[in-house]
Amino acid sequence: MGRRRGALPEDTPQRRLTSIAGGRSEGTSVEERSDTEPDLTRYSDVDDGPEAEQARLWHVVLSVAGQVTPLTELRAALERLAHDHSFFLTARYAAGHAEIRYWEQARDLHDAAAIALRLWGEHKVSAKLPPWEIVGLEVVDRPTYHKRVAEGFGDPPPHLGGVHPY
Repeated sequence: MGRRRGALPEDTPQRRLTSIAGGRSEGTSVEERSDTEPDLTRYSDVDDGPEAEQARLWHVVLSVAGQVTPLTELRAALERLAHDHSFFLTARYAAGHAEIRYWEQARDLHDAAAIALRLWGEHKVSAKLPPWEIVGLEVVDRPTYHKRVAEGFGDPPPHLGGVHPY
């Protein structure tokens, strides 16, 4: 009834999770990007009418930690992750931990959190990330994020965009 097949848990044994399509425009470096929202896109190119579920935008903060890693290797790995992940915004790092902030598009909190929890593992080989574990996750919807910023809480990190040491 207007829903895409495989989009809901009752349709398939496993939920279909989709990240935002797209990325940096040609010639834009990671350092030039800011903590702004990407353009919203739909999950599917198929228009299922007014009953079709729209994805929402979620602000994600993923914290990872593990054994001490040389800072030059860690920075290079985080920069590769920024290149691999379309809407990576900023990362802060130290020898034994890092924090990654970005926007994710998902149908609900469950999907956004599931995508975020897979991010580090899925890019571990391609970005040559250290074998760290996820130690923290915050996922808030767009209105909550903006409300926090407007109230003086949850300010964006001091360096917007790019990969920076703590």
